[in-house]
Amino acid sequence: MKLTTKGRYAVTAMLDLALHHERGPISLSDISLRQGISLSYLEQLFSKLRKRGLVNSTRGPGGGYTLAHASEDIVVADVIGAVDETVDSTGCGGNSDCQNRQRCLTHGLWEDLSTQIHDFLSGISLAEVMKENCVLEVAARQDQVLLQHRSPAAQATAPCSSSD
Repeated sequence: MKLTTKGRYAVTAMLDLALHHERGPISLSDISLRQGISLSYLEQLFSKLRKRGLVNSTRGPGGGYTLAHASEDIVVADVIGAVDETVDSTGCGGNSDCQNRQRCLTHGLWEDLSTQIHDFLSGISLAEVMKENCVLEVAARQDQVLLQHRSPAAQATAPCSSSD
């Protein structure tokens, strides 16, 4: 399967956006801190996501990104496709020239697997991913990381172990 970090990061960032949609526009720097994805990489991904109509951008103070559609209406396959990723399991990129410029013995098998993966990801919306128990737990933990990063004073006043 040729799903690289670009596709994985795009899905992760879109899920982060969906989880925090009630807060209004979300800055890429917040997503970057919560998800550990570089800001410059997110800028590249969101440029593609915006061009494909999956996100809207708001400029200025308090600006950021919002989902262009309800999370129920955005499927994972669309996010992956928006950043020019594929879920192709063939060794030839689907060109049927796997072995000496000819179709290999197992091409049909890998092509069928690619179809299954695409169908699976086309059937899962961001809203469905958010319903998984562990997703909300992870999101809560990541929100704490962001809060700690924003408030260095809170870290300074946090109880520390000392020997009396």
